[in-house]
This record gives sequence, structure tokens and C-alpha cells, in this order.
Amino acid sequence: MDSLNVIELLKYLFLGLIQGITEPIPVSSSGHLVLFEHFMGLKISGLSFEVLVNFASLLAVLFIYRSDLIQLTKNSVSYVVVSEKTQSMKKDFYFVLYLIIGTVPAGIIGVLFQDQIATIFKGVRVIGITLIITGIALWLIRNRKGSKSDGELTLKDSIIIGLSQAVALIPGISRSGATIVSAMALGTKRDTALKFSFFLYIPVSLGGMILSISDLVHDPRIGELLLPYTLAFIASLIASYFSLKWFINIMKKGKLGYFSIYCFIVGIAVIIFG
Repeated sequence: MDSLNVIELLKYLFLGLIQGITEPIPVSSSGHLVLFEHFMGLKISGLSFEVLVNFASLLAVLFIYRSDLIQLTKNSVSYVVVSEKTQSMKKDFYFVLYLIIGTVPAGIIGVLFQDQIATIFKGVRVIGITLIITGIALWLIRNRKGSKSDGELTLKDSIIIGLSQAVALIPGISRSGATIVSAMALGTKRDTALKFSFFLYIPVSLGGMILSISDLVHDPRIGELLLPYTLAFIASLIASYFSLKWFINIMKKGKLGYFSIYCFIVGIAVIIFG
């Protein structure tokens, strides 16, 4: 294998790490992928690569929250099928119901307008601007604690948080940032905001992967891309796991202001040098 091929593999590996590190934290993973592709000179056409490394992040989320997901599933099913319903069953059933409702806005807007959004909000300087917007939103809610727990979310909350996830289809607007900011602005506790945000990510990422399977399988360069894509997938999976564990700790300490400052610095630098 010549040096050029090694360098290309390292670039894909690096992009996988960037996706994994930035997906769980509120700094826009898609925006960072675009920035690093731009400044590293690595052009990756289509959405297949982004969807694949996103799916790796999803697996990390599923593993970390596996106990919560199992409990939600069991209690939700029990609430539907058993006659004697407990408060715990009801709470988890409505949590799942609101997750489904919250997924709808991004799903519809993504299917209908993804291409238009990508065309309108194009270029690295746009990402610089949207990163600053993300930073402002994070700064405004950085000290909020909230009082609403999982069982106190409402239909209105789920719709608003779902709409904020749809806004994050714009490159540079962090998906986790937008959903966590809107949830905390609505008065939810930090751990509830975090959980609802990442559970909303599950159907979005899974749906994107399912829709992209055909593109991946029929890609004429699939043989050539198999190794770099596999390396990027593994890197994203491992980095996502550790990044999410770290972010959960950050949320407990209420240190969102760090990410706000980061978004300001990177956004301004991109606008100046992009």
C-alpha cells in the first residue's frame, strides 16, 4: 500500500473520530465533518459516509442507554396489554409516545426539504454563523436546572423539542444542542433533557441508515471504500461511546457554557478563515 493510500485511510479514520467525538456533544457533528473535509481537502460525495458514521454513534447511544430502553419498552408494552396499569407503566408509555411525536417534524421536513436545506445553507461560512447561533442558545440556558422529570413532559413539550430537532437539519446547528436547549428552556431537568434528546436521535439515525442501505450496497466504489468506511465506523463507535459518557458527566455538573464558548471561537474562526 503506497503512502497516498495510507494518508487517505488516516483521513477517513480521523473523520470517523471527529464524528464520534462531536455527535453526542452540542457542537454539530455534521458541521464539523464539513469543516474538516473542507480544510483537509477530502471530498466525500453523497450522504452515505455521514449516515454510516452516524449509525456507529447510534450503536454507542443504544449501548449506554440499554437499561433505560429495555425498561421503557417493557413498561410501554405492559401499559397496553395488561389490565392493572401502574404509574411507572403510564409514565414510560407517555414518554415513548412523546418521543414518537417528537420524531415526526424532523422526519417530515428531512424527507421533503433535505436537498433544499443543503442547497440554501451551503458553505463553510454558513456553518460558522450557525455555530455561533448554537453557542448563543447554549449560553442562554447554561445555568438552568429545571424541575420537570420524565413523567412530567407534555404533548406541547414533545412538539417543540421535535421542531427544534428539525431546525438542526441546518448544517452547524447542533442536533443535541437544539433539543437539549429547547427541553431545558421548557423547564425539564438536565438528565431528562439529555435522555429525551438522545432517544429522539435513535429513530432519526436508524431511519437514515435504512434509507441509505441501497446507496451503500450499489455504490460502484464499494470495494474500494470498504476498508476506509470500516475504519471510520469503528473510530466513530468508540469515540461516540467515550464522548457521550463524558457529556453525561458534563450535564450533571451544568457546564454547558464550555460548549458555548467553543462554538463562539470555532464559528468566528471559520467566518474569518473559511
